[in-house]
Amino acid sequence: MSDAAPSGGLRARSASPGRDLTRPPAPEPLPVALYDNHTHLEFEDGVDQLDPIESLERATAVGVRGVVQVGTDLETSGWGARLAATDARVLAAVALHPNEAPKLAAQGLLDEHLRGIAELAAEPRVRAIGETGLDFFRTGEDGRAAQARAFEAHIEIAKEHGLALQIHDRDAHDEVVATLLRVGAPEGTVFHCFSGDAALARICNDHGWYLSFAGTMTFKNAPALREALAVADPSRVLVETDAPFLTPEPLRGRPNAPYLLPYTVRRMAEVLGDPLEELCGRLAENTERVYGQWSPEAETVTP
Repeated sequence: MSDAAPSGGLRARSASPGRDLTRPPAPEPLPVALYDNHTHLEFEDGVDQLDPIESLERATAVGVRGVVQVGTDLETSGWGARLAATDARVLAAVALHPNEAPKLAAQGLLDEHLRGIAELAAEPRVRAIGETGLDFFRTGEDGRAAQARAFEAHIEIAKEHGLALQIHDRDAHDEVVATLLRVGAPEGTVFHCFSGDAALARICNDHGWYLSFAGTMTFKNAPALREALAVADPSRVLVETDAPFLTPEPLRGRPNAPYLLPYTVRRMAEVLGDPLEELCGRLAENTERVYGQWSPEAETVTP
C-alpha cells in the first residue's frame, strides 16, 4: 500500500495530477463467490466516495463475498477489528506497516504499539497479523533495524495466537525469506501483493507459503508476475485488490475497491488457462484455509 495516508477516521488518498478519479462501473459478477484477502476500506478515493458498507455491498453484488481489512498502524488496526466485529463480510488483519516502525522507534513508541497489536490479535475476528515485513524502497539503512525488529515481533505474535501472517515485501525479497527461515514462519504465511519472480514463487512453493496476486499482475509491464503465477502451487494462490491502490487493467489509475476484484481474477484465469469457475472455487478454498470461515452470525452495522 501507499504511505500517503493521513491519520484519523476515513483516510483520503493523495490524488496524482491528471488522474481519473471517476469510479469504474461494476464488472460482470463472478460465477463462484470468493474473497478479497487484502484491502483498506478506511481509505476514501475518487469523486464519489464509498463508505465501507457501500463498498462491501458493491463487492457482494459481483461475487466478492468477504474481505480481509488490513491495518497499517494501531489506529487502523483497531478500526478494522471493530468493523470485523460488526460485519459478517469482514475479517481483520492487524499490524504496524514496516515503514511505520522506524518512525515509532524514533519516538520511543514502537514497543508500546507492538503491545497494542498483540492485544488486538486476541480478538476473535482478527485472523491475521499484517501487513508487516520489510520495505527497502522507502526506508533507508538507518531505519532497517527497527523494521527488522518489528517484523520479527509480528511473526511471534502471529505464531502465539495461531494467526496467518500477511507480508509486505518491497525490494527486500532475500531478507524477508531469510528472516522467515531463521525465525520460523507461521503456517499461513502470505506474500501480500506478490512482487517477486518465478524464482521467488518456487521458494514459496517449497515452504508452503501463499502468493497473493493483486491488480499489478494485469499490468502490461509485469510479465514476471504472470510467470510467477504460472509456476505457483495452485493450492497456495490467493487474490486481492490492495484497494484503493493497484487498480487492474484496463482501469489502472482509477479508484480501486473490492468490487473490481473480478478483473484480476479473469486475467489470472487467462494466464493459467483455467476455467473461470474452477479458479474461483480454488481461490475461495485457499482463502478459507488461511483465514478460516467468514462467520454468518455477525450483525451488519456501521462501526
